[in-house]
Amino acid sequence: MTTKVLFVCMGNICCSPTAEGVFRHRVEAAGLAQQFEIDSAGTHGYHVGEPPDARSTEFAARRGYDLSTQRSRKVAASDFEVFDHVLAMDHENLRLLKAACPPQHQHKLGLFMAHARNSDSDVVPDPYYGGPRGFDQVLDYIEDASDGLIAALRSRP
Repeated sequence: MTTKVLFVCMGNICCSPTAEGVFRHRVEAAGLAQQFEIDSAGTHGYHVGEPPDARSTEFAARRGYDLSTQRSRKVAASDFEVFDHVLAMDHENLRLLKAACPPQHQHKLGLFMAHARNSDSDVVPDPYYGGPRGFDQVLDYIEDASDGLIAALRSRP
């Protein structure tokens, strides 16, 4: 059985494509690639068709993650039905997802950082307007939450 995970931020050029790339890499490293479908999207369509922010791609590559094939897309109504887990990077995007999601799929929504085991933050901060440290911090948080999510999904029957 395949578990389908969608990561969501506002524009789908910084946090959510990074989460997609890191989670995909970690799933493959764990030998679980056949068990997952992984994607990312944005609550807004500002950057549809664009690659991830160059800084996200650069900082991810420094840690061995490839974001180069990803292109931004907006969350579609069908995503709520298709995906098993729709994970927002922050509270505002979770609020927007809840407003758009049909009642029968609300249980699929959550915050990605709820799966973090070594961080006290409940959100992945948007690094777009900050400096380089923000992109490293995003990777730290996403690596932590990715490992926690994999562990949680592996422990399910």
